[in-house]
Amino acid sequence: MRLPAALFWALACGQAIAAEPFGRAAIEGAERIVPGQQVHVVVDIFAPDFFTSPPQYPLFEVPAALVTLSDDRAQNLVQTIADVQYSGIRRSYVIVPEKTGSFVLPEIAVDLGYSANGSAIKAQVHVALPAFEAAAAPGQTTRPFAARDLTVTPSFDRSPAGLKAGDALVRTIVVFAEDTQAMLIPPVDLGRAAGVAQYVKPPLLTDGVEQRGIGRSVETGSTRTETVVYTASAEGSFQAPPVSYQWFDLDAHAGATATLPAVDIVVAKAPSTERIDPQFDPSGEDQGKNAWPVVLLLCGLACLAAVVAWQRGSAILAWAERRRTSRRNSPQRRLRRLRTIIRVGPDPAIYRALQDWSLSLGFRSVSDWAEAQGNPRLSAQVTILERRLFRSRDMQLDRGKFADAITLAATNKGRARKSALPDLNPVA
Repeated sequence: MRLPAALFWALACGQAIAAEPFGRAAIEGAERIVPGQQVHVVVDIFAPDFFTSPPQYPLFEVPAALVTLSDDRAQNLVQTIADVQYSGIRRSYVIVPEKTGSFVLPEIAVDLGYSANGSAIKAQVHVALPAFEAAAAPGQTTRPFAARDLTVTPSFDRSPAGLKAGDALVRTIVVFAEDTQAMLIPPVDLGRAAGVAQYVKPPLLTDGVEQRGIGRSVETGSTRTETVVYTASAEGSFQAPPVSYQWFDLDAHAGATATLPAVDIVVAKAPSTERIDPQFDPSGEDQGKNAWPVVLLLCGLACLAAVVAWQRGSAILAWAERRRTSRRNSPQRRLRRLRTIIRVGPDPAIYRALQDWSLSLGFRSVSDWAEAQGNPRLSAQVTILERRLFRSRDMQLDRGKFADAITLAATNKGRARKSALPDLNPVA
């Protein structure tokens, strides 16, 4: 019995046809998920032979949950299926549910490039992400924050018992926790210290912090640093209030509280300063009579210098102004100003600064510039900023990570190319 030619070639090439890119997803540790806990969704993308361009993992939205792409380094995989060797790349999404209930994750489309028979091929793999349930555990507070190995560490810049009136005392409290993100760590209730002026600085959020744990092992986590400055204008005894910090311990699967005791602040009277009255020495009243020739010579030299400066002043001032303008607008100084605005400025100011930065590099929008950098961390922060400005403020910026992600090297690589044709709709 003779097979048709088309069927014969299909059977002969079956292995080549089957060698297509594919993806799979799973949840790490899906048991007993509580609100505020990081849920790690691992996504593996495989392609036959090798990748010519890495998979582009897209961000997505889930109602009542925060979604970010993990900062962990991508993991390379190798797997053989039906005598075909596949190269794989693993990345993880971090999803934090903000309340109890069922969370259905969408299907994502991942763009990639791979090699087939010596040719580079563009492809798109669709991966269905798994769903999960989040349920409140007994003893969990209404504030959804869950982590592991949380510690609260206080420190002072000087002894609280050795102050004098007018001195400032800086109290620093560092919250360190594992398996969470710095932007998810709730603020510390510092209370009010009666009898002294109190100024609270903006918190400092940092991810990827290493510290020594029990047994001298190195632990990596995130920190939130709170700083308060106390100033006493008069002598007396005061007290920095105690601190009580509630959180959910994922290892014990129970609520926990970290506490710091109250600290006594003792302020002594400021030392009095003695006034030194001016003295008149009549014996030296004639000492300046012989100084007139020197004074006249100095005046003449000053007049001569003034004439020369007046003749050349215009050129020197113009040259100095050009130098100041050049230094002020150098790429390094512009980058420092941009990073400062990102760290301390309000959201609209950050976006205006990013628009000026993007336009100066030839990009039409902040999103185009961020995409051209090829930095998922930068793209995620830009997405959060635009969401806060144009949609809702349910997500927090990681200002330190945002500022550090912008570098001159990445910017120069991602500079937009000018087209030889004029714009169809030029910007006024």
